[in-house]
Amino acid sequence: MDAEKQAPVVIKKYANRRLYNTSKSTYVTLEHLAEMVREGTDFVVNDAKTGDDITHSVLTQIIFEEESRGQSMLPISFLRQLIRLYGDTLQGFVPGYLEASMNTFASNQEAMREKVRAAFDANPAFANFETMARTNMEWFENAMRMFAPFAGAARAAENEKAAEEGGEPRSAPAARDTELEDMKSQLAEMQAQLSKLVGKP
Repeated sequence: MDAEKQAPVVIKKYANRRLYNTSKSTYVTLEHLAEMVREGTDFVVNDAKTGDDITHSVLTQIIFEEESRGQSMLPISFLRQLIRLYGDTLQGFVPGYLEASMNTFASNQEAMREKVRAAFDANPAFANFETMARTNMEWFENAMRMFAPFAGAARAAENEKAAEEGGEPRSAPAARDTELEDMKSQLAEMQAQLSKLVGKP
């Protein structure tokens, strides 16, 4: 029951970068925390000296460690696009969009595993997998269209301010449309790679 949901495990990080699991009274590593994430164990990381919540930076560090091991999941083009969005008018919408995208992916994750497993059987049911892939692409395109009004409103506000100050209005950047097309192309490429993985002719 929700009311009985366990409180997150508290991890303390000390100045020497050591991590301490207060629930088990033992020191842990980033690998241990990564395993806790995979197991669905919720935790928060606090600075042992200040008490500040530094969970975000520690999770980011875990991702960095995973990426540095050679099994990268984040394409260079995606990382560049993400960096470009820092300081952009759409920056505030990015976290919610990424969270919604991952939630949608997670909800289909087990179904995707089942389809991949079925593809290695004698009679693979690949049609449903393709349908799910198309659904994901449609969801992605709809999400992109949802961003358009926000982007337009942001530019309109900037143009209004520029007009009041006697400046030049800002036109919609063509680069943004190109980036969105790139993201859609990457998603299509990922789906093509999945098709190759399950041995579709």
